[in-house]
Amino acid sequence: MSFLSAALDRVKPSATIAVTDKARQLKAAGRNVIGLGAGEPDFDTPANIKLAAVHAIEAGRTKYTAVDGIPELKEAIIAKFQRENGLTYTPNQITVGTGGKQVLYNALMATINPGDEVIIPAPYWVSYPEMVALAGGETVPVVCTAEFGFKLQPDALARAITPKTKWIILNSPSNPTGSAYTRAELKALTDVLLKHPHVWVMTDDMYEHLVYDDFEFTTPAQVEPKLFDRTLTVNGVSKAYCMTGWRIGYAGGPAQLIKAMATIQSQSTSNPSSVSQWAAVEALNGPQDFIAANNKVFKERRDLVVAMLNQATGIDCPRPEGAFYVYPSCAGTIGKTAPSGKKIENDQDFVTELLDAEGVAVVQGSAFGLGPAFRISYATKTSDLEDACKRIQRFCGNLR
Repeated sequence: MSFLSAALDRVKPSATIAVTDKARQLKAAGRNVIGLGAGEPDFDTPANIKLAAVHAIEAGRTKYTAVDGIPELKEAIIAKFQRENGLTYTPNQITVGTGGKQVLYNALMATINPGDEVIIPAPYWVSYPEMVALAGGETVPVVCTAEFGFKLQPDALARAITPKTKWIILNSPSNPTGSAYTRAELKALTDVLLKHPHVWVMTDDMYEHLVYDDFEFTTPAQVEPKLFDRTLTVNGVSKAYCMTGWRIGYAGGPAQLIKAMATIQSQSTSNPSSVSQWAAVEALNGPQDFIAANNKVFKERRDLVVAMLNQATGIDCPRPEGAFYVYPSCAGTIGKTAPSGKKIENDQDFVTELLDAEGVAVVQGSAFGLGPAFRISYATKTSDLEDACKRIQRFCGNLR
């Protein structure tokens, strides 16, 4: 009998973390590697936020806090939801966790029973299906192709819903594609969901502020207030506030669900870092002008990467509305032979050969539920992106 839990048989390690780790190892061994796997802004945390953390330490705010967030942070989150999303919550409808990932995990662990189904549009963030599996549920992936901007269509959603459906997870702007739903596109989906009162909505809005070209962000409970009582709106400070390592995510939702999530958290991690919570208060309440400045750089990088990748033989790269990812198809390279002599049969082969030949680390699309493609994070310095794209062009040009 195995010493390890059978639950591990249901879950795979994170492909994005694996790529980042491999790039790190190759760099340590002296290889010239450009890692484009990590979804992490290269900008530093703003000074006022860092200072708030220093002040919290100096003031002795280093003890245990309430399990799911200090009152001051909950109030800052309530103000943010009201100000930016037109959503009204009370403190017992707000939870704070150690990153958005823990918040999503808590919600699934608190609600999923064996056999429950969770609809997840593909391409999806690699962790969604694995968290569903750990909770004992079944993922129902719905493939969303580039033809529809990688976005879930209302008829496809309607077909995927069964009596066993418990949740749908929506992520806009999306990791891995960067695609974002317009208000009209969300309304078409919420119209379907109104007909199925047993289906709850989990919306991952982590990239809310990272949108370009005058795109206007909206979230499902804002678009359709009738869904408010069965929607968990998840967000965090990681991406827009350049605070990935601080590990603060949060959500607003029905009080009964929020209480159940706190029960899970109380027996796993207890409270998120006290110091990080005080930094997050400053992030949400303090100046927001740096976000637009950062977005200007991200947009320039997006345009550079899309243009250069579309010049690579066999690559087709759509231009996304948000986040800091592009999701190019490498279908035009399948069946060709790499300089190593290896035939490229799928996107896993493509990314492996690209890393070996040119030292560019990207993540294969099959890890996100839709290939042949790959994900590039352009949250890295512009000179590295330009160099990486030249290497990808060279690699594709050398395929035979």
